[in-house]
Amino acid sequence: PEKMATPATMLDQACGQAARAARDEAAPGGVEPKVAEFPMPAVQNIDRFQKDAQQLVKPDHGTTTLGFIFENGVIIAVDSRASQGSYISSQTVKKVIEINPYLLGTMAGGAADCSFWQRNLGMQCKVFELKNKRRITVRAASKLLANTMYSYKGMGLSMGSMIAGWDPAGPAIYYVDSDGQRTKGTIFSVGSGSLYAYGVLDQGYKWDMSVDEAVELGHRAIYHAQFRDAVSGGTCSVYHITKDGWVKVRGSDHLDMHYKLYPPGTGHPTIANEVI
Repeated sequence: PEKMATPATMLDQACGQAARAARDEAAPGGVEPKVAEFPMPAVQNIDRFQKDAQQLVKPDHGTTTLGFIFENGVIIAVDSRASQGSYISSQTVKKVIEINPYLLGTMAGGAADCSFWQRNLGMQCKVFELKNKRRITVRAASKLLANTMYSYKGMGLSMGSMIAGWDPAGPAIYYVDSDGQRTKGTIFSVGSGSLYAYGVLDQGYKWDMSVDEAVELGHRAIYHAQFRDAVSGGTCSVYHITKDGWVKVRGSDHLDMHYKLYPPGTGHPTIANEVI
């Protein structure tokens, strides 16, 4: 006698027909689609090989950025050189990200990482402003960036940024990096030329400086870092932040700064004047 089809059997048959139809539609003629196969490197330790390869293709980079708070506001100064190992890829990188009219961010590390995530921070700050009907504080903005960086910790990002601005509590500068570290301070310098910049800042910084003196100090610190550090250079941009917002007060080429600080015939500290 003929065997009656049960509901379960009918369901299995229907599912099988649907699966075959989907397969035939994806691969006309009923031919099974080929799965892409990637040959693996002929090495014993694939994890170590991947780490070594990442180091080989990851170029060195350098920059000099600085910021400090003084009696009349906040000064931010940066260079403009971008490098890929020993290759200077650009002399005109804008290393200050203008987050909003009262908030600035600086770039040190990977240019793409800094630019993307600080623009993302600008979006988060705008959303905060729309939700809360008030401008975000420097403290809160730096915390948003630190939270974002911490969520990507260990994933290869490279960023050392300063978030500086003015809010109802007054001026503030925070350092935030790609490990999620967040530090509040009065004087910061970030990048490969930061040690040279710190030398000038430590010698010339005073709380009660005038605006012109503070601008000149930031300008001179960036110049000396550019002079000593091979991967810092290009131009120097100086910003001044007050309760009315930020304004760019200076943008100078390195060679112009050199001949302004050390006119021909006056001698430079690196020029030997005595043979021993």
